[in-house]
Parts: sequence; C-alpha cells; structure tokens
Amino acid sequence: MFWFLLITMVVVVAAVTLAVVGGGDSEVLPDAAPEQLVDPLPLSRPVGRADVEALRLPVAARGYRMEDVDDVLDRLAAELAERDSRIAELEAALAGAPAGEGAEGDER
Repeated sequence: MFWFLLITMVVVVAAVTLAVVGGGDSEVLPDAAPEQLVDPLPLSRPVGRADVEALRLPVAARGYRMEDVDDVLDRLAAELAERDSRIAELEAALAGAPAGEGAEGDER
C-alpha cells in the first residue's frame, strides 16, 4: 500500500508540473520587443502642455532609457528657447510702439 501511494503521489506531482510548465506544447511565447518611444512629441507643431502631460517614457532595466529621455529634453529645451526668444521679441516690439497704439479701446 505504501508503494502505491508513493507512485500515485509522484504521478500527480509530475502531472501538475507538466500542466504548469506547458505540457510539452511546441508553442513558445514570442520574445517581447523592447519598449521604444513612439512619436514622443509632435514635429509638425509646437509642443503643448497636453503633449508633455501625455508623454510616457519607456522603462529600461535600470530606470528610463537615457537616449529617449535626452531626445525629449533636447526637444523641450529647443521649444522653450524658441518661445522665450519670441516673447522677448514681442516685448521689445511692444516697448518700442508709441503709447497710443497699445490702447485702441481707450479712444473717445
């Protein structure tokens, strides 16, 4: 009786192990493609607040992928520099305008 229980237990453990492992099916899970940054920021228009809020950087083994983060930061820095120069240009143009031109609605 002892040998019968021992053999039955071995068969049950082997069956459970095969069921968990996959039972010898030839179907193999495909390798997961590394996560890549796809269309991080629009190239056809200036970056907006919604673009930055929607941005999700892919995670690598030890954090974020440095190349993707550097690309995004470079793009944001360029956009901010362009906006800062445009704001400075508009402020300079406004400062050089005659006093009456800036207040069109004040004429009576």
